[in-house]
Amino acid sequence: MGMWIAIAIVLFVLGSMMALKPSGIDQRLDKLRMTARRLQLNPKLVTCPDWIKGKDNEYGRGMLGQYCLVLDDMQLPHTRYQVIDGQWRPDSSFVDTSTEDTKLTIPSAIRSSQNNTKTDVKKTNFSLDKMPLDLPVSIEPFVKGLLTKANSIIIYWEDIAYVRPSTNPAYQQKLIEADLLALKENLERWALQM
Repeated sequence: MGMWIAIAIVLFVLGSMMALKPSGIDQRLDKLRMTARRLQLNPKLVTCPDWIKGKDNEYGRGMLGQYCLVLDDMQLPHTRYQVIDGQWRPDSSFVDTSTEDTKLTIPSAIRSSQNNTKTDVKKTNFSLDKMPLDLPVSIEPFVKGLLTKANSIIIYWEDIAYVRPSTNPAYQQKLIEADLLALKENLERWALQM
């Protein structure tokens, strides 16, 4: 009887230790995000912004990876792009064109003043409009949106889909750094075009 109790205790302890070990997908995702952090892409897991189609192709639903590249020597316009048919397209709900050609009203930049007026800024040149993504094939299908503001360019994508075998059967751990370097180069190139 004592031997069965000892076996049960050992199995319980082993089971508890195995439950603490992260899954293979979590380990892959950790490797991806740690490599991105080393490359100064500043990854975060955020709720899907309301202007991006997330889970089940619904706006603002689910979680996305947000990878932000800070460019200290640049001043970028405040713009948002969505991916439509493999191309960057300006977010139509973001820009409310005014009658003046040199100004636009950004609904998301509402001041918290008493009269709740909208902020006018110089008209943004949407230079990335209809530009193809031109990202590595293992990243491109998972990209959802791009945001620029101040001195940072932010890409939203399903980074977990990149490491999941069912959505990316060609995943290879040794290609993570090369794919992220290509992503970083494209972010820098897009920022220079603005």
